[in-house]
Formats: sequence, C-alpha cells, structure tokens
Amino acid sequence: MFENLNMWEVGALLLLALLIFGDRLPVVISDGLRMVRNLRNMARNATTDLSKELGTDIQLEDLHPKAFIRKHLLSEEDEQAIRKPLQGVYDNLRADVSNVQNDLKEVATAADPRTPRSSSTGGGTATPAPAPRAANYDEIT
Repeated sequence: MFENLNMWEVGALLLLALLIFGDRLPVVISDGLRMVRNLRNMARNATTDLSKELGTDIQLEDLHPKAFIRKHLLSEEDEQAIRKPLQGVYDNLRADVSNVQNDLKEVATAADPRTPRSSSTGGGTATPAPAPRAANYDEIT
C-alpha cells in the first residue's frame, strides 16, 4: 500500500495522523486493523461458501465477473469463438488508426517550414518566398 511513498511522505502522514487523532491514535489504528481483518474473513467465507455451492475451487481473484465466466463457464473453444469476430474488428480499427497517424505526421511534416522538402514530391522544389523586410522608422518619416 505504501510502496509508492518515500520515507518523508510516510513520516508526514504519521505526523498528520498524530495531530488529527492525538491520544486516540493507537485506538484508531487497532480499529482499522480489526476492520481489515473482518473484511478479509468475510471475503474468505464468501469464497468458501461459493466453492461449496458450485463444487469447484474458487479463489478471491476469480470473483471478478470476467475471470469467473472465463474460468468456470466457458471452455477454451467458446472463448476463442467469442474473441475471433472481435479480433478482426480490433485489427481493422488498429490499422485505420495507424494510417490516420501516419497521414497526420506527413501533413505536419509538410506544413513545418523547418523541414526540407524533397524533389520527389512533385517534380520540383518549392523555394519559400523571402520574408518581408521590416520597415525602418527613419524610412517612414
């Protein structure tokens, strides 16, 4: 749970908890741990009851609907039959998106004035128009 926090962040959280809860901090920690323990026991009991009812071994990770259906209700052939039409649609969509990305890169490259244009695009190289000369204030007056 705290693997993304460094030592200073954990220390700051502990200091903040101490400031908020004060003398009651040990009681709050024990209540929190008791609640986590009760939730784990409830989940374990639920998976045990479900395993008994279905007559198969079920783990807590198997309670996710996709994993449950994949593991207990579908055979491998059924799963492949479901995936096959969707895989074609996915491949076509991925190819279309890739083509659009390539087209956008080409347009961005063509529109960028810093990139040199090759002579293979239309028979000749287009030379950019010279930049307009800035008017000098003395020339105007």
